[in-house]
Amino acid sequence: MRRRVGLLGSALVLAATVWVGARSVGPLPALGPFLDPANGVWGVAGTAELPSRQDAVIPGLQGNVRVVYDDRRVPHIYASSVEDAYRAQGWVVARDRLFQLELQARATAGRLTELVGAAALEADRTARGLALAEAADRSWAEIRDRPELGGVLTAYAEGVNAYLATLDPADRPLEYHLLSAEPAPWEPRYTLYLLKRMGWTLSLATDERSRAAAAARVGREAAAALFPDDSPIQEPIVPNGGTRYTEDVIPPPGSPDPAARAAATAWAALEPPLERSRTGDGPVLGSNNWAVGPTRSASGVPILAGDPHLGLTLPSIWYEVHLVVPGALDVYGVTLVGTPGVVIGFNRDVAWTFTNNRADVVDLFRERLDDPEAPRRYMLDGAWADLDLRVEEYRDRTGALLATDTLLGTHRGPVQVDDDVPTSLRWTVLDDQGADQGEVRALTRLVRARSVGEWMDATASWYAPIQNGLVADRHGHIAIRSPGYYPVRPDSAPGTWFRDGTTRASDWIGSLGPEHVPTAVDPEQGYLASANQQPVDPEMDDTYLGTDWPAPWRALTINGLLRAKDRHTPEDLASYQTWPSSARAEAFVSAFLAAAHARMEPGSDGTPTAAATHLASWDLRYDRENPGPILFETAMEELADRLFDELADEEGRREVTPGTDVIWALLEQPDSPWWDVGSTDAVETRDRILAESLEAAFQGLQDRFGDPGPAWRWGDHRHMRIMHLLGIPAFSRSGLSVQGGPGLLNPSSGSGTHGASWRMVVELGDEIRARGTYPGGQSGNPVSAGYADRLPLWVDGRLADLRFPAPEGTLEDQGLARSTLVLGPEGGA
Repeated sequence: MRRRVGLLGSALVLAATVWVGARSVGPLPALGPFLDPANGVWGVAGTAELPSRQDAVIPGLQGNVRVVYDDRRVPHIYASSVEDAYRAQGWVVARDRLFQLELQARATAGRLTELVGAAALEADRTARGLALAEAADRSWAEIRDRPELGGVLTAYAEGVNAYLATLDPADRPLEYHLLSAEPAPWEPRYTLYLLKRMGWTLSLATDERSRAAAAARVGREAAAALFPDDSPIQEPIVPNGGTRYTEDVIPPPGSPDPAARAAATAWAALEPPLERSRTGDGPVLGSNNWAVGPTRSASGVPILAGDPHLGLTLPSIWYEVHLVVPGALDVYGVTLVGTPGVVIGFNRDVAWTFTNNRADVVDLFRERLDDPEAPRRYMLDGAWADLDLRVEEYRDRTGALLATDTLLGTHRGPVQVDDDVPTSLRWTVLDDQGADQGEVRALTRLVRARSVGEWMDATASWYAPIQNGLVADRHGHIAIRSPGYYPVRPDSAPGTWFRDGTTRASDWIGSLGPEHVPTAVDPEQGYLASANQQPVDPEMDDTYLGTDWPAPWRALTINGLLRAKDRHTPEDLASYQTWPSSARAEAFVSAFLAAAHARMEPGSDGTPTAAATHLASWDLRYDRENPGPILFETAMEELADRLFDELADEEGRREVTPGTDVIWALLEQPDSPWWDVGSTDAVETRDRILAESLEAAFQGLQDRFGDPGPAWRWGDHRHMRIMHLLGIPAFSRSGLSVQGGPGLLNPSSGSGTHGASWRMVVELGDEIRARGTYPGGQSGNPVSAGYADRLPLWVDGRLADLRFPAPEGTLEDQGLARSTLVLGPEGGA
């Protein structure tokens, strides 16, 4: 039995560890074949750029498909049927991203070892233990015979495999040469693998681990206040009339709860490896979206903006495309590599985008097994029930057996054993959704919507992961809705702690009704915005949705910007995506300065300290040249260290840190026991801790960089690094200085592996005006000019015009056509 399923990394980040260990994994390619002029790596350069004209065949096409690549290397696909459009999409994505397609599918299926060897063994054990591929296979069985669902995925796969059939050995992507591997065929179900993997990233990053870990140190009551269900600052997605601040008193630290440690360990084993803020504001997946209606738009038509934040890789997870089928489809945007259609984008009438909702859609159940060493059954309602037993074998590139695991499952989901505590996982991403539910059904319908109402109807089948879908239409309407399956628990309690797995009475009893799904349509304020904050003010609806709401600083910032002007332009909305000011800084700088003044020595001349003087001179902007942010951010880190020393272990390492909205709430409680540092004899209060944190930050920076000056420039201390899928430094980009920071609309945390994966602004007038970019390029070939050509725009926060031609031939007439591809059926049309 596999004793523990430890999640060591996401699909693409894990692949980087594979490259690091590649030199010790199996036989590397011999230099002779690798350098062979006919079949070796030299072919990569020959396929780096698009030919001016190409003809190819896709078996199964109903007619010819014409693909015109524009000056930004975006394929505009003109087909006579929807299925043909998706076949052509599969072909062009495979030409640009073949290795990425395979790597993603293998990572989800837990079959990386078959490509790269033993270095990926733990990654594969992680993936198979999660049972994502198993859930995807069940979903595929439900939809495969539905032409509008399974037929779409099949058509896409036919296109991928038609391209694969054209490849000579020399034409294979560089990574296959490096790994001495051959590309594998693409199967329709692999699209579902990708969607399930995205569900892991977006819905298993919860606060339940943090709350349990805190309870193990300070008790459940204090932990529940430090990681509350409801944010102390309410600026919800569904408008509540303005910002609302609560005055709840945070209880003092209590006695440790030993039972909570097992829960924290179990939750930690499930979390994806997301970059986290140093000051406790959660994972750095800070997606944003907002829209203004006609009354708040300078042009009198709706404008929509979106920038989903995800892990950044080269090539990007997104691929830009335009699909045209007369009378049926005319849609532009980005798609997840491996997914047909468009996930975020626009058509002639509607534009849409998503942010992550982070509702509570997962629980752990503590199980009782019949035999700790070789379990076969689990206790359920007073009787033994058979476990699902799955034997998994892991093999290397030669077929040699590397390891064997026996994985367990209950009627709820997969079982893991941590510290001898068996738990099963109930998670919506693993549910059997049925043919009439699920993301494929929603994605194939929403691209054809012609109004906000039709788009919301199309997404009603969305199941998991829950997303905040923002939509605007050319008729003047805007709306936001967060569709998906919201579990209802029998006791209406959050799922932070282990639930009793020995009884079905602990199982979920259904889903929230549509009346409780967060929704807003054409609000009186004239705009809508989401930034992963709590969706609904509990004073408006106290139905439990979850607890994992990041501090709402980004929500405060964007709502403040939208309220501040009567009318906004597309340029305004684009500038907000990298806006350098922070509501978080506004809230805390004044507190630091007031404390510094209050702590002046009696009899002093009233001259502020150098630390206070420097902080007071800061304009609260995070521009790259600005020397002010580094002092503030370092002071916030010092503050968290002192304030939450009770959450640190014996070596002083703090496992979890409450969000800065909780720290803000403690500012209103100056004598709270939390301000006292347990390692000192004195009894500290708020002002002393704030002042000491500021002084320690200034002194530490001065010791490292000298007096405030060029060495304190913010841009020199916050860099993004975007790694190649195999972590190869020469194919990666690092040291990218971007405008952003913790709590900002561009929430860079410092290590720089997550960020805005796609930025888009769409104005829905008589003619669609759209701009956008993502960090990378269309091509996955590292020697192509299209591999990372969009990075300079992305780094500077600028957007490119998106070509949305109508009618066909417009690109050629405007001199914007770069390459033409004609795809035909086998044997001719």
